[in-house]
Amino acid sequence: MAKKESRSGGYEALRAAVKAGVPANLYIFYGEERYLLQTMAQRLKELLIPAGFEEFNYHRLTGKGLTVQELAETAEAMPMMAEHTLITVTDMDIFKLDEGQRTALIDLLSDFPPYCTLIFLYEQLTYKRDGKMKKLCAALNEYVQEVEFVQQERKDLLNWLKRRFAGHDIDQTAADHLLFTCGSLMRGLIPEIEKIAAYAKQERITIADIDAVAEPVLDARVFDMTNAVTARNYDRAAGVLAELLRMQMEPIAILAALGKELRRLYTARLALDGGKDRVWLKELWSMSSDYPAKLLLQAARNVDHDWCRQAVKRCQVLDRRMKSERNMDSEGELKLLLMELAGGR
Repeated sequence: MAKKESRSGGYEALRAAVKAGVPANLYIFYGEERYLLQTMAQRLKELLIPAGFEEFNYHRLTGKGLTVQELAETAEAMPMMAEHTLITVTDMDIFKLDEGQRTALIDLLSDFPPYCTLIFLYEQLTYKRDGKMKKLCAALNEYVQEVEFVQQERKDLLNWLKRRFAGHDIDQTAADHLLFTCGSLMRGLIPEIEKIAAYAKQERITIADIDAVAEPVLDARVFDMTNAVTARNYDRAAGVLAELLRMQMEPIAILAALGKELRRLYTARLALDGGKDRVWLKELWSMSSDYPAKLLLQAARNVDHDWCRQAVKRCQVLDRRMKSERNMDSEGELKLLLMELAGGR
């Protein structure tokens, strides 16, 4: 029978269990930090399955079309020349199973083979409980450890970046710029780190190295665009917008990011007017470091309160129009909005 496991603890509890060599039988792995999700699944595999016996004892199943009966048969298969078996099931939407399958799953969870570890991995599908399915939720509470893999704290990311830049060094300022430019998800950072490390000519990674080869995330590109507007560099702002459109970024997604950035800029202007510092701004927007708050305050010094208010209002009006009007030239309207912002500036 499966051990009863508490859902509390999450990632840290999982790390401790793996380190001690005593993992639970049943897990659900989900969350936006896919690199850590895959890393912990791999560590469980290395812990439980001896090298050379993967073919017999490690079972990777795809959730789409998988029945609980097939899953149960796999779980009940005895390990071969080993003590454990491991099953990973990728993207099985357990809350969309019919009633018969849900009942079978509950039965499996409540009487799960002690020699088997099962991990439900959510990589493409979003894992979200359906509270109306009370029996299934109760079974998950009683038998399954749910682990959400979230973006790591800045301190942990800085240490990780230093380890990943093998043969190079990176200080906190350059590291914060990298996180601002490329986002905080490890999976997305890895290829950028590799490009930057290959490009850098010196041991110390610089902001110039990052800007030369790194691929900015949407929020960083939109910050660059709004920053160009506030600096009266309309050509630069238009160039960023044109680049986003060439990348086939949806206009509504660009507008959403632009609206968020303008709201942040507005609060930065309010901070300046009210004598607040970047620590206040950092806490307001739950920023991981002072770096983006510092950049926002610098940009806000180039605009006044009225400009910020009108800019946010223009974005809201266009957002409603894009969502309600048919056959709108969304790209043209975005370009027009940028011209209005620059003109108002």
